[in-house]
Amino acid sequence: MSILTIQDLTIKHQDELVIHNVQLTIGEGDWLALVGESGSGKSVTASAIGGLLPSGLTASTGNVLLHGQDLLKLKEKELQRIRGKGIAYVFQDYQGAFTPFITVGKQFDEVLKTHTDMSKKERKECSLHALKSVRLPEERVYKSYPFQLSGGQLQRAAIAMAMMLKPKLLIADEPTTALDSMTAASVLKLIHDLKEETNCAVLFITHDLRHVRKYANKMAVMLHGEIVEAGEKETIFANPEHSYTRQLFAAIPPLRETPSRLLTIHEKEAALV
Repeated sequence: MSILTIQDLTIKHQDELVIHNVQLTIGEGDWLALVGESGSGKSVTASAIGGLLPSGLTASTGNVLLHGQDLLKLKEKELQRIRGKGIAYVFQDYQGAFTPFITVGKQFDEVLKTHTDMSKKERKECSLHALKSVRLPEERVYKSYPFQLSGGQLQRAAIAMAMMLKPKLLIADEPTTALDSMTAASVLKLIHDLKEETNCAVLFITHDLRHVRKYANKMAVMLHGEIVEAGEKETIFANPEHSYTRQLFAAIPPLRETPSRLLTIHEKEAALV
């Protein structure tokens, strides 16, 4: 079942083409990795889906269909209702997901007040459950200010907030770039586990093909604002057709698996920070 379908999407900055004729389909339970070098248009494409294009960029043609509804035709107020419940974002700037001098709990509460009819008690219970689901000490983090948490904890809290309303599509835009390798591994495994639990679709923006090889089932390769190759991950890895894809694969460092025992130890330590 298709969750998101992008058809012939073209985005311009004034008269300059930034994204050209992009087509993508993400089904229920898919983990689709959108890969390519910096500046290839990955993040712009992801931003267009939820109506978050930077000032000066406009979608001139195409459709972005979420369960058949064209998001490009919706007004901002309608998009606000969809962001969070239908589509959720996790960005690499995890600090930007939170206001520094408002407690994490209050910020979770505001999300629930905006999108649900829950009582105050229900909102707190839901927030604590979401924080616990990402393996954080929920009561302490709920009462903490963002600056009192580590980078890994903040990114986990951002994921908890994104997944709290059980969105159909999670867009993770370079979510581990600012994290150390051990924390990054635990965050990616967390996204994978939550995807398996909720059967949501994941659009994973990355330049790291090691993560693609480990977690994605589908992938699309972007170059200069165009999709040059797309399909099943195993098929593309086994037989890349485009020369740019072959260049990317040739540059992949060896994928070193994180020993599960060490990962468990790291997660326990991170929860205590």
